[in-house]
Amino acid sequence: MLIRAGYKITYDCTQPTPMLLALSVRPERLPDVEGEHRIRFDRPAEARDYLDGFGNTITRLVAPEGRLVISNDFLVRDPGTPDPAAPDAEQHRVEDLPDDVLVYLMGSRYCDTDRLSDTAWSLFGNTPPGWGRVQAICGYVHERITFGYEHARSTRTAWDGYMERKGVCRDFAHLAVAFCRCMNIPARYATGYLGDIGVPPADSPMDFSAWFEAYLGGRWHTFDARHNFPRIGRIVMARGRDATDVAISTTFGPCTLAGFEVVTEEVGAEAAQAARRGEAAGLVPDRSSGQGPAQRDMAVG
Repeated sequence: MLIRAGYKITYDCTQPTPMLLALSVRPERLPDVEGEHRIRFDRPAEARDYLDGFGNTITRLVAPEGRLVISNDFLVRDPGTPDPAAPDAEQHRVEDLPDDVLVYLMGSRYCDTDRLSDTAWSLFGNTPPGWGRVQAICGYVHERITFGYEHARSTRTAWDGYMERKGVCRDFAHLAVAFCRCMNIPARYATGYLGDIGVPPADSPMDFSAWFEAYLGGRWHTFDARHNFPRIGRIVMARGRDATDVAISTTFGPCTLAGFEVVTEEVGAEAAQAARRGEAAGLVPDRSSGQGPAQRDMAVG
């Protein structure tokens, strides 16, 4: 299948403002992108990319004073299959974990494992280690937290989400990640596109999404505590310890978000041809900067 993905994000800056953007797909997913994958600006803005410590592509720029529209609109080939399951995936002993995985056992800014450890062991200590334990965590978090965009709060930690019992997709991911780490299961935060493919369409505006990955049986597996069932068409933008590492933008100066649109949808042949011709829904501004390809990720939910 073909998935159309993109965004149009508008900022108002009262002065030239340095920014870091995590707005491209993960480098390993780039071979699935049809045509050019480039962050566009409606005003001249010099930008360059670099890879961060988690393998995400970050776009670095200085936004000019005034209004700046940042956008992208592209097609991605996808097999159209649900998230794979591996019920036999085993949990590793800590001493057997690869060195580069150990960081995902530690507490982090939004995953305050020190406050949740006793709770985690009381809830999941008797569950079967491995896939069954992670699935039990997903089920519990799915029931514990009530989803609603009106519940969004950028300072909410996993402990806060557990206590307040409300949040958005990032809060589901943070609590599940924290519980996994408390149970000695490496877990990392992921963000990207997830459209209403194979499910009834939501009546709320499209947004970036957040889920998580757990390390079992020698590899990373996708889990989603908010939806709690396999989904079709995930396009990963970024991975990290928590939302701190994958913010869609980090600004270093006075700046106001003035507009935010995201699109993720399966398209047929006719719509795909229109998208290839640049005729898709006007998400991309008419003028763009001349920056080079942006390969990168990041998002919240």
